Amino acid sequence: MSRSTFIQQIIDSAKNRKSTIVLPEGDDERVLEAANIINQEGIALIILLGNEQQVSDWYATKGYNLEGITVINPETSNHLQEYAEAFYELRKAKGITPEQALEAVGQVNYFGMMMMHADAADGLVSGAAHSTADTVRPALQIIKSAKKGATVSSFFIMDVNDKTFVFSDCALVENPTAEQLADIAVDSAVSALAYDIPPKVALLSYSTYGSGKSEMVEKVSKAVELAKQKVATEHAGKGIVIDGELQADSAIVPGVAEKKAPDSPLGGEARVLIFPDLNAANIGYKLVQRLAGAGAYGPVLQGLNKPVNDLSRGCYVEDIVGTVALTALQAEH
Repeated sequence: MSRSTFIQQIIDSAKNRKSTIVLPEGDDERVLEAANIINQEGIALIILLGNEQQVSDWYATKGYNLEGITVINPETSNHLQEYAEAFYELRKAKGITPEQALEAVGQVNYFGMMMMHADAADGLVSGAAHSTADTVRPALQIIKSAKKGATVSSFFIMDVNDKTFVFSDCALVENPTAEQLADIAVDSAVSALAYDIPPKVALLSYSTYGSGKSEMVEKVSKAVELAKQKVATEHAGKGIVIDGELQADSAIVPGVAEKKAPDSPLGGEARVLIFPDLNAANIGYKLVQRLAGAGAYGPVLQGLNKPVNDLSRGCYVEDIVGTVALTALQAEH
C-alpha cells in the first residue's frame, strides 16, 4: 500500500518527536510488521506488549532486527504489582478490589494505559485485535479526559482530491448535546492545527443559516455560538474560524457558499467538518472513503490527557504505521 503525501509528511514530522508509543497487541502479526517498519524508519520508539520469546522468534524468522524495540510481557513484568496498586487507587471509589485491579492490569490494554499513567510512554495505539470499547474503556478509566466533564470524542482525517479534511465525531458520541458538539468542534480545530490542517470549522446541518426549522437545527446553531465563545476565551489568536449551521455544499464549495452563505467567513473552504450526530458522521466518512477513494485515518481520539488511538480490526500494516505517526504528533513533551 503506497503512502499518501499527507501521511508521509506526518511520518517525517513524527521522526523529530522521538515519542514512545505502546502497541499492546504484540501477538498480532500486522502489529509486529508495523513495529519493524516504525523502528527501521525511526518514526517512534516502540514498546510491544506480548510474550518476549514469541516476539523474538517471529522477528528472527522474518530476519528482522529487534534492537530498538522494547518487548514487555505484562504477566511477568516487574511493574505489574506496582501498576495494579496504582490502578486500585484510581478505581477503588468505584468499588474495585485489589484482586480485580491486578487481574485488569494483567490485560494488555490496561497495562499499556498504566505505562502512560506512570509516564513510561507518550501514547498508545490499539484495536487491530480489540474492539473500540476495549480501547476506550481503560483510556477513560486511567488516562481520563483532559478537563473534568469535558467531552472525549474522535475524528477521521480524510485525504481526498489533494485536500485533507477532519471529520468529527465519527466513532464515539452518538447524539451530542449542543454543549458536547461545541466541545467536539473546538477540539477538532485544535487537532487540525496539530496536523497543519487549516482550522476552518463548519458545523453541518441540513439547514444553512436557518433555512430549515427544527430542534436538530437549533442544536447545531446553539453549538456554533458556544464554540465561538470557547475559541475566544481559550484559543484566541490561533486562527480558528467557526461557522454554521451550514449545509455540506455551503461549507466546502466556494461557488455554493457565495449563493447560500455569502457572509460566511469560511467562504466554502471549510476543512474541519463537524457532523450533528454519529449517524451522519459515520455514514458521511464511509461514503467519502468508498465513493471518492479517500484515505481515511482514524478514529483518532481527542480530549484525553494523553493520546490513545484506535484501529480498525480490518486494518493494514500501513494503517498502523500511519496511526502511530499521528499519535506521536499528538504527544506532548
